[in-house]
Amino acid sequence: MRSSPLSIAYIVRDPLPPRRADVLTLFGAELPRHGVHAELVGQAGRAGQAESDGASEGAAPPQAHGMHVVGSLGSRFAAVLSPFWDMLGLLRAWRRTRPGCIQVRDKIASALVAWIAARLLGLPFVYWMSFPIVEGFEVRRDALAARGRGALWLAHALRAQASRLLLYRLVLPRADHVFVQSEAMRAWLTGRGLAPARMTAVPMGVDTALFERAALVPSTDPRLDGRRVLVYLGSVAQSRRSGFLLDVVTLLRARLPEVLLVIAGDAPSPDEMAWMRREIASLRLDSHVLLTGWLPQREALGYALRAEVGLSPIPRGTLFDVSSPTKLVEYLALGLPSVANDIPDQALVIAESGAGLCVPMEAPAFAEAALRLLDDRALAADLAARGPPWVRAHRSYDILGRKVAQAYSAICPPCGPIP
Repeated sequence: MRSSPLSIAYIVRDPLPPRRADVLTLFGAELPRHGVHAELVGQAGRAGQAESDGASEGAAPPQAHGMHVVGSLGSRFAAVLSPFWDMLGLLRAWRRTRPGCIQVRDKIASALVAWIAARLLGLPFVYWMSFPIVEGFEVRRDALAARGRGALWLAHALRAQASRLLLYRLVLPRADHVFVQSEAMRAWLTGRGLAPARMTAVPMGVDTALFERAALVPSTDPRLDGRRVLVYLGSVAQSRRSGFLLDVVTLLRARLPEVLLVIAGDAPSPDEMAWMRREIASLRLDSHVLLTGWLPQREALGYALRAEVGLSPIPRGTLFDVSSPTKLVEYLALGLPSVANDIPDQALVIAESGAGLCVPMEAPAFAEAALRLLDDRALAADLAARGPPWVRAHRSYDILGRKVAQAYSAICPPCGPIP
C-alpha cells in the first residue's frame, strides 16, 4: 500500500456512471487497493446509449470514488459546453478532496483548460489517450466530404484542425505523463516526438474473477443445440466492418452446414442494427447467424461458453492499429480458442499467449483458421488451456492496476512507493 493515499481528479469523455472496464474496474476496484482514488468528472449519457465494446458492464462500486456529473451528452450543445461543465465538476472535486493530480481522458479542449488549472494549482497534469480522437474527427470530416455535406464538412474540418493543433502542439507536449492504450500507440506517439519515458501503455484487460469459466453458466438457448458455434462479443457497426463476419459465415456454411455464429452485442444506433439485420437477410444467413442485441454480461458470456471458437476481426488503419481490443482477451480468459487478425496488440497477444491463430482480416483466411480449430479438437484444446494462465499473468486488472499505481507513484513522488 501507499504511505499516504492519492486522489486524482479524472475528467472522462465517456458517459457517467462509467461502463468501460478500464474505468469501471481499474479505477473503481483495483487502484483503490493501492491507495489511488479517483474523483470522476464528466457528463451523463444519452438514454439508451451503448458504450462498451466487449462483455463488461455495470456501475462502479460507489465506495471506490466520487462522481461529479455536470451536463449531459444528450444536449445539442454538449460539444461546446463540455469544457465549462468539466471545469465546474473539477471545482466540485477540488472542494470534496484536494487531488494530487489532474487527469483528462480523450478530451482536448477540456484538457487544455485542465492543464492551465493544474499549473495554477501546482499539480501534475496527466493525459489518458485511449483512442486517436483527432484522427477520428478527420475520418468523420472525410466521410462528410464524400457525401457532399458542405456546411457540416466545414464545421468538422475546423474542429479536426483545431483539435490537432491543441492536442499535438499544446496538450501532449506539456503533459507530465501520458497513459496510452497500447505499445503500438506508444510507438506511434514516439514517432510524433513524445519521449517514451513519459508514456505508459495500459492495454485492455479483464477482471479474471468475472471470467472464471467454472463460475459461469452456459446458455440454454435451444437454437445452439446441435450446431458448431462461433461467437463474436462486441459492437456491431459499419465503421468496424461488421459485415466481414457475414462473409466468413458464408464461406463456412458451404463446408459446414451446421455452423452458427452468435453475435452478442449491440449497435451504436438502431439504424446500424437494422443495417446488420438487412445484410443477414440479403445473404440468407438467418439460420446461421444469431444476432442477440445487448445482453447482460453473464448472459453474453453464457453464449461464449457454448462456442468452440471466438472471432476478433478489427479493421486495419490509423484508428484501430493503435487500439487494444477487449474481446480477444475475454475469449482467452474463458479458455476459448480464438481467431484474430493482425492489428499490433492482437498479434502481440496471440504471439505471447499461443492461445489462438492470427491471420489477415480476409474472409478466406478467417474461415480457414476457424475450420482448423473446429476440425482439430486436440489443437483447440491445447490453445484453450494456454489462455487463462496468460491472461492472469499479463492482462488481469490486478496486474494492470499495480502497473498504473507504480506510474502514479513516479508522477506524484510524495505519495510514496508501491511495494
